[in-house]
Amino acid sequence: MTKLSNTTLAALPEGVSRPTYDRAKASIGIVHFGVGGFHRAHQAMYLDQLMNRGEALDWGICGVGVMPGDMRIRDALKSQDCLYSLMVKNPHGRYEASVIGSILDFKYAPDDPEAVIELMASKGVRIVSLTITEGGYNFHHVTGKFNLDNPDVVKELADGATPITVFGYVTEALRRRRERGIAPFTVSSCDNIQSNGDVAKEMVCAFAKAKDAELGAWIDSNVAFPSAMVDRITPVTAPEDITELEKRFGIVDAWPVVCEPFTQWVVEDHFPQGRPAYEKVGVQMVEDVVPYELMKLRLLNASHQALTYFGYLAGRRYAHEVAGDPIFATFLLNYMEIEATPTLSPVPGIDLDAYRHTLIERFSNPEVRDTLARLCAESSDRIPKWLLPVVHAELEKGGDISRSAAVVASWARYAEGKDEQGAPIEIVDRLKDELMEIASHNNDNAIAFIENREVFGDLVDQPRFVSAYRQALDSLHSVGALETVRRFS
Repeated sequence: MTKLSNTTLAALPEGVSRPTYDRAKASIGIVHFGVGGFHRAHQAMYLDQLMNRGEALDWGICGVGVMPGDMRIRDALKSQDCLYSLMVKNPHGRYEASVIGSILDFKYAPDDPEAVIELMASKGVRIVSLTITEGGYNFHHVTGKFNLDNPDVVKELADGATPITVFGYVTEALRRRRERGIAPFTVSSCDNIQSNGDVAKEMVCAFAKAKDAELGAWIDSNVAFPSAMVDRITPVTAPEDITELEKRFGIVDAWPVVCEPFTQWVVEDHFPQGRPAYEKVGVQMVEDVVPYELMKLRLLNASHQALTYFGYLAGRRYAHEVAGDPIFATFLLNYMEIEATPTLSPVPGIDLDAYRHTLIERFSNPEVRDTLARLCAESSDRIPKWLLPVVHAELEKGGDISRSAAVVASWARYAEGKDEQGAPIEIVDRLKDELMEIASHNNDNAIAFIENREVFGDLVDQPRFVSAYRQALDSLHSVGALETVRRFS
């Protein structure tokens, strides 16, 4: 067994790819907030590939954590010179392992806030990137505006306060750069939210203007916030994955990452201070990300929701168990082709029919073992952004909404808190208590769930949607998830 470190790279088993560059000669050009599994399977992986070509050695990453949970990744990475293993799980049991070296350092911000700020304020750092999840952007889920009442934000806004959140660190670093005559870094969001660059800009500027109106206006006018579409299924690393890595490849890694073979990154090419030559390793650098974003949100993300509640209610626990069933696969393909695709604009360079079938293949990969519980989580954030825009677009043009309405009904049935075998369901959602209370009335008020205007807006006022939703919910209660999927395919 080989424990990961700079000194043991040469001892790794044959067939495990590893950095071919001298990490000691690389320097930090990117500060990244949110060093979770996805960042390490995606952005850091692309950069490592570029560095292995002998390029971008001045674009190394320093990861930064601001949440208490980030101490675990700090300890894991620091124990192995910030190296980590990426294990790609191909279908039919073929695994590939590589060791990624593009993360050169990791700082847990509360340990030394000043060190983080000064690094971000230095000339060498030209990109600050974010994978902080949708919840990390601190916007109000009804108004969409920055939440100035967040207790941490309230503390940060006090004169002389030490930064606590990403917004505090970014704003203070930009203030120092402006004061010192150093050009601002680019803020590059890599989160799975639509128009993520616009969202990042709005939230950062809102915080900055509350802290210092003049500085906020300067950031608004001078800092680039390119949007991006990101895609790679990256399940949470399980203890079994750590064991599997040791058994198959002889690598001892405190926190490896596992993922599917597919990966995609589409980035708006707006980096005034320069960027790595990502296009050389397969990243699509484009003028407009929106068509790609909508494709992913309405086909991949919404399809995840289309399989997850139905599957869980029917007793399945993994995505591949659902997508590999022809009954569910037919439902998903018909949702994508008949309801979602007609709401999309042309997507340059993408064959949408091939993309749809590729999604079914990806969801069906038994090696990834993506849990339905993960996909069911935080539905009140996901459904309104991924699925309901399809419903609104189809209602406006008189299109089919039967499958989309059935998905909403499956969520309502799931929120009742028991599957069809009577087993309890652990609901994970910021609105858990509210949703479960409403769902408890599904039998005596069939439209109770969609009367929640905070989540569904005016859909309860749309007779066509209400009718389709009622039919699906009645079917779920009378014949169950599998037969409902068959009926609505």
